Amino acid sequence: MTSVPRDEQPQVPTVLVLGGAGFIGRRAVAALLQRRCRIVVGSRHPLRIDARLPAGAVRCPRRTTRLETLLEPADWTTVLDGVDVVVNCVGILRQRGRETYDRVHHLAPGALALACTQRRMRLVHISAIALDPQSRSRFQRSKLAGEKAIRAAGGDWHLVRPSLLDGDDGFGSRWLRALARLPVHALPADARGRIAAWHVEDLGEALANLALAPATATDAPRVHELGGREAWPLAEYLARLRDPRRAPAWVVPVPPLLARLASHVCDALHVSPFSFAHWEMLQRDNVPAPNRAPALLGREPRVVGNPAPPDAAGTPRLFGTTPRALP
Repeated sequence: MTSVPRDEQPQVPTVLVLGGAGFIGRRAVAALLQRRCRIVVGSRHPLRIDARLPAGAVRCPRRTTRLETLLEPADWTTVLDGVDVVVNCVGILRQRGRETYDRVHHLAPGALALACTQRRMRLVHISAIALDPQSRSRFQRSKLAGEKAIRAAGGDWHLVRPSLLDGDDGFGSRWLRALARLPVHALPADARGRIAAWHVEDLGEALANLALAPATATDAPRVHELGGREAWPLAEYLARLRDPRRAPAWVVPVPPLLARLASHVCDALHVSPFSFAHWEMLQRDNVPAPNRAPALLGREPRVVGNPAPPDAAGTPRLFGTTPRALP
């Protein structure tokens, strides 16, 4: 058996995962570790994240990355030293001090994209699905501006637009699961858009596959909208999350003006994941078109929520998909 010369052996890439201790980032780190990659974890507080990292990632090198301070390509020099691929999982739901939407979602990713282009490195950047150029939300406008800056930088970039994510430890998913257990669901009356919810573990796997894929061909997709197998309006999604042994919840439609006011209050007080951006996004479909998840995973995404057994007539149905509405 002949050995492969050292200089001909495939090189193991070093992947920097920005936000590597977050809800999405730690799933990307776990998936990359399974592929025996070298991982560098980027975090605002690299010395405080041991309990949040996958077990195999505790010994990975860490670098302090505060995106609100990395606004020029030169600012990324030290952060990118020795790195081959960058996966950017950083995002903010609400602004805090210098952590503004414009800095974190637009200026820093744009500078990062230029720095990656100069070094001929791949950048995989997580954006958001169903962004509307006419939106009044600064969250949505900053996400779109960041996408535009990354496209303008050239190089080997990929934009990932995931639909709503489900997971045991996500801020939003915990709130939705708690809401699903309540006997009454007060929901915006204009929340008619469908949600293609899917597992955050599937997103981590898709990010790892995308980071390690061969060099991007000129005609290959660069924008990846990802989601689950099925899509439901918010009321039906909550019914899918609800314990099937319980009676269907009462659904109370909240007038649009009152729902919008509540979103501003939540933004001001940093209460719950409901925000003005979400209120706008719930009014239209959050469904990938087309769904690139099966192609990136090599399989169908996992099912979210309770299974849908056939009824007595053999026709498939979902638990609680006819929530009761109060008069």
